[in-house]
Amino acid sequence: MPQPPGSERRHFRDRDGRWVGWAGWIRNEAGDVSGWHHHATNDTHVFVIRGSVTVEFGPSGDERIVAGAGDFFIVPADTVHRELTGEDGDLEAFIVRIGGEPEEVPASKPGDSPT
Repeated sequence: MPQPPGSERRHFRDRDGRWVGWAGWIRNEAGDVSGWHHHATNDTHVFVIRGSVTVEFGPSGDERIVAGAGDFFIVPADTVHRELTGEDGDLEAFIVRIGGEPEEVPASKPGDSPT
């Protein structure tokens, strides 16, 4: 998977060469919104350094958490969600993603009919 601009990642593989995760910094511009997706078998651990992020999830996509500088949260594997970077400034976070491939899977909004 290509790295977004501003990302710095170190990828990890098991003894047989299979991808098992990565750790690194991400930087998103204020107002960035991801598409709905999930991380298959990957748990994503996030520590927010600067800015804020809202993560929307849940059966209808109407549940959310808001995290700012100094906050830590986990997005469990297979959780359909999207991230919204706060309008007040760019986001910088340290992320550790652990699991297996595929790393990210596009998804419909929770509660939408499959297309």
